[in-house]
Amino acid sequence: MGTYLDGRTSQNASLANSISIPITVLNAPQLFGQIGLLTAGVTTNPRVLLKGTISVTLPLALVGITITIVRGTLPTDPLIYSATSTFGLSILAPQVITFSADDFLPAITPQLTYTAFVSSDTLGTVRVGPESFDAILVSD
Repeated sequence: MGTYLDGRTSQNASLANSISIPITVLNAPQLFGQIGLLTAGVTTNPRVLLKGTISVTLPLALVGITITIVRGTLPTDPLIYSATSTFGLSILAPQVITFSADDFLPAITPQLTYTAFVSSDTLGTVRVGPESFDAILVSD
């Protein structure tokens, strides 16, 4: 049975259509959430459970939106999760993308930092909210 050790939330935008942040560079990761979890009390089998949501509007084109999560602060840090959603030409309403990821047996340091990025393969994609990223740390 797991023991809860820490939990954090990065809430960039709480409401639909509350922001308007264009993705202006193709396939370049853009930060939308970052959290740090304190590891005091970790015993065996540490694991981090991560989840989040992001909403984007899309241009009238075939678009691939990629969500990546790293353990660290830079897109080049160890990759924990990556998924791409592809949207067709007829989608006009904002698209809500949700994700769930796990980091099993991370190397324990005093604080584990996780960063969530979004990228698009087509210009005209706009982050519109909501945007949320959160995690909990548990161990046995």
